[in-house]
Amino acid sequence: MTVRRLFAILLAMALPMTAGADSRLESLETTEAGRAWEAVGRLDINGTGFCTGALIAPDLVLTAAHCLFDKRTKARIDPASVEFLAGWRNGRASAYRQVRRAVVHPAYVFDGDVSPDRVRNDVALLELQHPIRNTTVVPFKTATRPAKGDRIGIVSYAHDRADAPALQEVCNVMARQQGVLVMSCNVDFGSSGAPIFSFEQGEPRIVSVVSAKAEVKGQRVSLGTELEQPLATLMADLAAGAGFNTAPPPRTARVTVGDGRHATGAKFVKP
Repeated sequence: MTVRRLFAILLAMALPMTAGADSRLESLETTEAGRAWEAVGRLDINGTGFCTGALIAPDLVLTAAHCLFDKRTKARIDPASVEFLAGWRNGRASAYRQVRRAVVHPAYVFDGDVSPDRVRNDVALLELQHPIRNTTVVPFKTATRPAKGDRIGIVSYAHDRADAPALQEVCNVMARQQGVLVMSCNVDFGSSGAPIFSFEQGEPRIVSVVSAKAEVKGQRVSLGTELEQPLATLMADLAAGAGFNTAPPPRTARVTVGDGRHATGAKFVKP
């Protein structure tokens, strides 16, 4: 059985769990509501778009790898053109920082065939020009992968809420396999790289980042990596001095949804 076939079965098995009840959003546009989430911020990218990222150390932001590629040219974006706006709400941020360098998972291929390989490697770390020492912006801890059925939450910006984040509550891990988490959370454009939180240890800890949204038989799910091993790889690359120079555009392999060669029954979109 092929990897793609297994992935299609994985998603199909997740379908009986209803995603419609998991779409409730809590706006974090007020100071009080957003107080615990100041380390989540908007990543303004090259003046052309944005993603979501989260601080995991005073000078490190976790996000999705595909946020660091130009959709038109397929080239790596200069890290210096990316700015992290911690706790961005209604035109103001708790801290503003330019990015010094960025490391992308070495196995990630931009714009390749949507598969478990791409989703589980869709993660990146950004080193900021200067650490954020603001006492209201506390970096999040990370945790090991959640189990099927665990309650999770996503804090993200999106195309319809670019000026304030929202917390999506009552999401669940629907399935996990081959390093990929399938979740009932309904995400949208701008949510790429958003932190996925587990609450099992009594406090929010990041267990994944949003890589893609998928639609199977009319139901929407989100996909992310199992974070533990990919994050260890990125931290090792940073320690080795990687990330200062951007790489040449990678070889691309576009696929059309419904193409008989790679049909999975799912429509995938990078949010």
